[in-house]
Amino acid sequence: MKNQPLRIGILGLIHDHAWDHLSQLQHSENATLIAAFDRNQELRDQINAEYDCPTYASAEELFANHELDGVYIFSSNHEGAQLALLAIEHGLAVMIEKPMAANLSQAEAMLTAANEENVCLMVNWPFAWWPQMQHAITMAKAGDIGDIWQVKYRAAHAGPKELGCSDYFCDWLLNSELNGAGAMMDYCCYGCVLASVLLGVPESITGIAGQYRPVSLGVEDNALITMQYPKAIATAEGSWSQIGTLTAYTTAIYGTKGTLMVEPRKKGPLMLATEEQPAGAEVKVQCPLLYLQTATEHFAHCVRTGEEPWLLCNPKFGLEAQRILETGIQQIKES
Repeated sequence: MKNQPLRIGILGLIHDHAWDHLSQLQHSENATLIAAFDRNQELRDQINAEYDCPTYASAEELFANHELDGVYIFSSNHEGAQLALLAIEHGLAVMIEKPMAANLSQAEAMLTAANEENVCLMVNWPFAWWPQMQHAITMAKAGDIGDIWQVKYRAAHAGPKELGCSDYFCDWLLNSELNGAGAMMDYCCYGCVLASVLLGVPESITGIAGQYRPVSLGVEDNALITMQYPKAIATAEGSWSQIGTLTAYTTAIYGTKGTLMVEPRKKGPLMLATEEQPAGAEVKVQCPLLYLQTATEHFAHCVRTGEEPWLLCNPKFGLEAQRILETGIQQIKES
């Protein structure tokens, strides 16, 4: 396996993010697509037509017919966690799309199983591959902006259907059992994992949410989680009703010696404000090494070297994010 591409199976295609990763696999020298499972014939036909990929209606059938080194999981949060446990039982490395699971108990079971079987478990967070995000986290953890006293992240759009999400995706995304909640699970999760990486375990957590769209989606469409630390606070915001992209997907990290602002997507700028430059100046960000450029390259690197996934994608931080989400969701239910 050391000199050969990782043999990857796809478990589930009902998460729209799957198709971005299939393109990565197609162009990677370090990993290759072997086969895919999904219960929907239409999706099996699509991946077969686009990637000449053998497909199966059950994960067990896929495992029985192919030798794999790892799997990518793109199902609902609930079923995805179940598929992860199944793959780990087969001794396979797992990359699962954020936020790891539908609930805390599932996330705990996944990490326990991965540790017991000594296999790689990686949680993919799309913003982990923004070079400016990686650079900002490196600067913040190195103390370049002093002691961090606030972290905030806002993820927002006009709604899943308005964004163009497929019916397959929306069917489970708008189902609180399969997703774990609504906008809080889908979008507050980003701010929770970022705060976990930069600030650790919060002393207290508060979650609020509501349905503010003209027509209800059946789950909360806006949510906010605040996290209190001994000497810091953090906020994770999620919205499925925002018009326009202003403020969406922007990260702010505040320290005693400076402020970092991370604009979204791979070409977004990283800004740094200090006492000398209070209005902020752009920080030069180098292109990351290959193993930090995409989820596929990082997964292949971790499986081959035995290294733990990088900060944002490390399951111990994914688990802490899940713990924060669970508290916020419980407070919504009790309010």
